[in-house]
Formats: sequence, structure tokens, C-alpha cells
Amino acid sequence: MDKNDTCTVLIHDGGGGGGDGRRSDDDDDEEDGCADGQLIYILNLILIGTARLNVLLPTATILAFAIFAPLLSNDGRCDGLHRALTSLFLAACAASCVFFTFTDSFRSPSGRLYYGVATPRGIWPFNARRRGKAGAPPDAAAYRLSWPDLFHAALSLAAFMAFAGLHRDVTECYGVRLPRKVTNAAPLAVGFAVSVAFVVFPSRRRGIGYPFLLQKDAAFFK
Repeated sequence: MDKNDTCTVLIHDGGGGGGDGRRSDDDDDEEDGCADGQLIYILNLILIGTARLNVLLPTATILAFAIFAPLLSNDGRCDGLHRALTSLFLAACAASCVFFTFTDSFRSPSGRLYYGVATPRGIWPFNARRRGKAGAPPDAAAYRLSWPDLFHAALSLAAFMAFAGLHRDVTECYGVRLPRKVTNAAPLAVGFAVSVAFVVFPSRRRGIGYPFLLQKDAAFFK
């Protein structure tokens, strides 16, 4: 009887130890799954931010400046008129970088898409006077101008000024002499830094030129 009792106790202890092992394996699988999910979520955020760089960066403004700057500056050989035209065009492009950063969009309860500009009181739709209350967003407070908007506007402006201010025609027009390495490398370095900042701190605005269908991305909820 003593031998049977001893065998029973040993078998019971072994079965309990096996159960603990299975539970620990399940816990490890759950932790691995959570870690994989977090990694996929982070990679998804990075890819979403990278895909939005084509609209967050002032690509169209830089392209327009690169096309018209040689004409307005007379290929860097400026007189008073060409210098004034270059200055006005440079200021207009810089203002457009800031303006388009503040633009946003929303859908009315009827499903119509509206574009507007963010203000301290909320979004101001471009056709608000014609549409009246029908053109008001459902949650106006979510569209107010905030400090992140100013930060993103400063980034966009810095990217444009780094390219336009160091453009060969502009530097020659204003008589600025800089080493070629500076004029070639500085815009690339600033553009890379601004791109990284936009990926790490993405904008929640969906203004003119932004893909409105991405409004449901987890990183861009209002």
C-alpha cells in the first residue's frame, strides 16, 4: 500500500508540473504575439507617414520655383526689376507653403466634401457664405488652429527656403557667394531632417491635395 500511495503522489505531481509548462508556453506565445503586433503597428505608422511626404513637403511649390526662378531673375543677372520680381515670387511661394499647411477638409452630414482653412475658432470653409450652416463641420473644435500646425508650417517653410534661398540664380541675383558644397548639400540635409520630422510628428490635417480616404488611419484620428 505504501508503494502504491507513493506512486500515486508522484504521478499527480508530474501531471501538475506538465500543466504549468503548458500555461507558461501559452503565456510566451501571447507575449510574442503582442510584441509582433506592436512592431507591425509601428511599421504601419512609419509607412503611412512616409506615404504622406509627397503632400506634407512643399514639392509643388519647389517645382514651380525651380521653373520660374530663372525667368524672373534673368538667370541670376538681376537689375532692379528682376530683383523685385524674384523677391515677390519668393514671398508668394513661402506664403503658399504656410497657407496649404493650414488647409483641411471634412465631410458634412450629407456626405459632401468641403475644403477650408484652419483658424483659432475652427475651420473656415471656402464656400461657407454660399452654403451657410450646411457647410459647417460636425465638430468644429477639432479643426481649430493649434501649435502642431505652426510647427508643421515652420517645417514646410524651412524646406522651401533651404532650396529657394540657396538656388544658384537667387544667390547670384542678390550677390551672395557661397561654396558649391554648401549650396548642393544644405538643401538635401534640411529636406532629410524635415522629412524625418514629418514622419515622427505627422500632421493631422487633410487639406488641398491630401488623400481624404486616409482619414481613418490610426495615426491621424482627430
